[in-house]
Amino acid sequence: MKQLNSIWNFFSSVKLAIFTLSFIAISSIIGTVIPQGEPTGFYVNQYGPKVAQFFQVLDIPDMYYSWWFTGLLGLLSANLIICSLDRFPTVLKIIKADNLSILPSRLDKMSDSSSWQRVQGDVAKLNISDILRNAGWRPESRKMETGELFFSQKGAWSRTGVYIVHTSILVIFIGAIIGHFWGFKGNVMIPETKSSTKIFSSGSRVPIELGFEVRCDSFGIQYYDRGMVKEYESSLTILENGKEVVQKFIEVNSPLTYKGITFYQSSYEGYQEFIVTIEDVDSKESKYFIVPFQKQKIWDGKEVRFGIINAEALGQRVVRAKLWLKAGDSPAVIEWLEDNKSINIKNGDKSYTVTVKQMYATGLQVAKDPGVWFVYVGCGLMLLGLYMAFFMSHKRIWLYQKSDGDYSTVVLAGSTNKNKIEFSRQFAELEKQIRKSYGA
Repeated sequence: MKQLNSIWNFFSSVKLAIFTLSFIAISSIIGTVIPQGEPTGFYVNQYGPKVAQFFQVLDIPDMYYSWWFTGLLGLLSANLIICSLDRFPTVLKIIKADNLSILPSRLDKMSDSSSWQRVQGDVAKLNISDILRNAGWRPESRKMETGELFFSQKGAWSRTGVYIVHTSILVIFIGAIIGHFWGFKGNVMIPETKSSTKIFSSGSRVPIELGFEVRCDSFGIQYYDRGMVKEYESSLTILENGKEVVQKFIEVNSPLTYKGITFYQSSYEGYQEFIVTIEDVDSKESKYFIVPFQKQKIWDGKEVRFGIINAEALGQRVVRAKLWLKAGDSPAVIEWLEDNKSINIKNGDKSYTVTVKQMYATGLQVAKDPGVWFVYVGCGLMLLGLYMAFFMSHKRIWLYQKSDGDYSTVVLAGSTNKNKIEFSRQFAELEKQIRKSYGA
């Protein structure tokens, strides 16, 4: 039995909580300083073979999922659960206590206490409950042999704030566990006009089937005058069984979420291919083509041949493309077009509106986290618990009126579990109001 008590006391101790939290904090610093998820060769080059081997033994490259870090979180969880089970019944007993059963003799011994006497006839005219209620308290009373005792309290449940914080941490842990086992994180590059039904896991690069199809309809990028990237966005469409169900433009910090899977705009890649859109001005018929650089394309049924024969670029960005176009037996027309700008081209007796755009692939970061709502609830509980623990207190007041011949003795007493200076100020104000009501 003693051994069980020793184990229980160990897991419910504050010292264990401080130890566990300290090591988790130190470990988090290490995980921030040392890059995570890199291949073994990276650590060998950065820290040397012996240190890299030590890292592998302790799973430092994947520290937050390592056996020892998971053990620390488990130890903290056990400490929070057992600590709460050990102390909460006492707190609940205080909250539910019958405060009208207190002995009147104890009121004078409280840190905040005051008493005075008034003529019995004057006191009889007063309604003590109304006086306390007007002062912002909700009193209850009990008749006693020597007089009447009134009691009121505020913020009794604020004593549970620390246990709400404990619960919030456990709820966040549950959300993280759910997200780890039933969620995923991955990446995918989708060229414009193309689609994909799978992504690749961030760590292992294992393919993950989405259960639906995501298509990149277009990709747009804007630049500052100096040539630096200003912003970029993708037009994505979700398809199920070949039918379009969702379409949205996404950009950094404005993702698309479908069936619990969120697609974030994270990167892009420029290709040496072009998307050429041609519209027949007369028939209004149009079609787009993916045209490799310096390769000929044919619009079947229209006898239109075209291609990109040259391009001007700033780094990987094409700013102008040189297009040749030939309709039927007419001589070829050659025009320079700014990227993603339309021009009208006349060739023989035909007129066309042509747009040439460099082809890009959108880089998407994809995540599914079914435990995220547990994390949100846990964070909300933590904020509530911290507010209750630090900004609320359990305040109690007693007023005892004892009849003694022609006089009545009034005793006002109060206590609080926190912020005693502020309570003393409030107590003095309450005493002033009650004395004023008594005419004292």
